[in-house]
Amino acid sequence: MKASGSQGPTLVIIPTYNESENLEWIVGRVRAAVPSAHVLVADDNSPDGTGTLADQLAATDSQVHVLHRPGKEGLGAAYLAGFEWGLDRGYDVLVEMDADGSHQPEQLPSLLDALSEADLVLGSRWVRGGKVVNWPRSREVLSRGGNLWTRISLGIPLKDATGGYRAFRRETLQGLGLEDVASTGYCFQVDLAWRALKAGFTVKEVPITFVERERGDSKMSRKIVIEALVLTTAWGIAHRGSQLRNLVRPKRMVSG
Repeated sequence: MKASGSQGPTLVIIPTYNESENLEWIVGRVRAAVPSAHVLVADDNSPDGTGTLADQLAATDSQVHVLHRPGKEGLGAAYLAGFEWGLDRGYDVLVEMDADGSHQPEQLPSLLDALSEADLVLGSRWVRGGKVVNWPRSREVLSRGGNLWTRISLGIPLKDATGGYRAFRRETLQGLGLEDVASTGYCFQVDLAWRALKAGFTVKEVPITFVERERGDSKMSRKIVIEALVLTTAWGIAHRGSQLRNLVRPKRMVSG
């Protein structure tokens, strides 16, 4: 097994909006788990002072960086801005991670190690060895059901396409057509995983333990869930329609 971080310079992107209670704690855990990694806090102009706190952390640690964004535009937009920032500065591995501790930094080495045989690694709650902690049964049913619907609609083999703890090679991100990604939330994660598979990249899932946040407010909303359902269904219909057209399209006659 390769040592963590051996894939090249690594950037952990942590989007934030009102995460002042969690930021210092989560950044410290990332720096302890993978000391070679850099951290980018992508803050959406949090009114609770998260951006100011991020600046203070960056002032005392050269491996912590801050991207100040003008306002709250959604998780997908924050990650896309973070990807652009990291790619422009030559990072070879870019990681998505939540600020609330639900994605445990101590499990990041296993994601990075798995890049030795993959182009994109997903931290998965629903493969063997994965689990969730402190979730109500209703939310587990929603997540499992959403992922089942994604597999059926898009015809992909992933157990946890909606999860947001993942590590990309820079070449993978560069091959996904990020300039026309417009989805957010759960659907953003499905979109990128599906694009990776369609582009022929190797996607691997590794088990993680997802821990429900203990401090601060969840950003999950009914709007995000509805968007994921509607867009995934639309993508699935278009995908199946394309497959059907290819199946029934008459072959050209070959002249002898």
